[in-house]
Amino acid sequence: MTNEELILQKLEKLDRLEEQLAPIIQGHKARTELMADLSPLGRQAAHLVTRGLQEVETSFQADDVLDLLTMVARNTRNFSYALRQFESLLDFMKDMAPLMKSTVPKLVSYLDTLDQRGVFRVLKIWMVDFREKIAANYGPEESEEIIDGIVAFIGLAKTLSDPKAVEFLTRAAALPGMVDLDNAPKVGPAGLAMASFSDEMKEGLGVVVELTKALGKLKETEGE
Repeated sequence: MTNEELILQKLEKLDRLEEQLAPIIQGHKARTELMADLSPLGRQAAHLVTRGLQEVETSFQADDVLDLLTMVARNTRNFSYALRQFESLLDFMKDMAPLMKSTVPKLVSYLDTLDQRGVFRVLKIWMVDFREKIAANYGPEESEEIIDGIVAFIGLAKTLSDPKAVEFLTRAAALPGMVDLDNAPKVGPAGLAMASFSDEMKEGLGVVVELTKALGKLKETEGE
């Protein structure tokens, strides 16, 4: 083999080697370009991390992490208990969900009915407006006296709720309609004596006697 043939053979090997190395060279070039592109981002990220660590350096110590791990280890049972209770709460909420789906709409409907009837408006008048007007027109001591009087009146209303009291007041309220004052005659002692023989007069005197007895009990209660 001549020298020229050897040279050609060597050149062919170099060409094949160059072809084989071309992908590797191109990949290395691409990685180099990528690193060049990422390098500014890396420096910026490192700067942000460094600044963040500097900010938390004063309030973060390795001992704090050790103390936290120690507390977690000591309270493992408490964590387990809390998780079990939370699980029980979730189960309770799952069980209550069907009931709430049927109850909440009924409750909303009921509250809407109360609102349409003016119940909340009345409550607002008594709970807010009434108190505001008392505070605006009276001093603290007078306001207390007014509230005490309202409480006493409520107690009186409770007493009047007795069936006998209700019946008595109902009948007493009907009396003015039964009296004809325009046609009432003049009656002297003799006329009063004559009228006392009538059944109506006797019944009226009986009522007066019963009322007089009741009035006497008022004095006894006051003496006690």
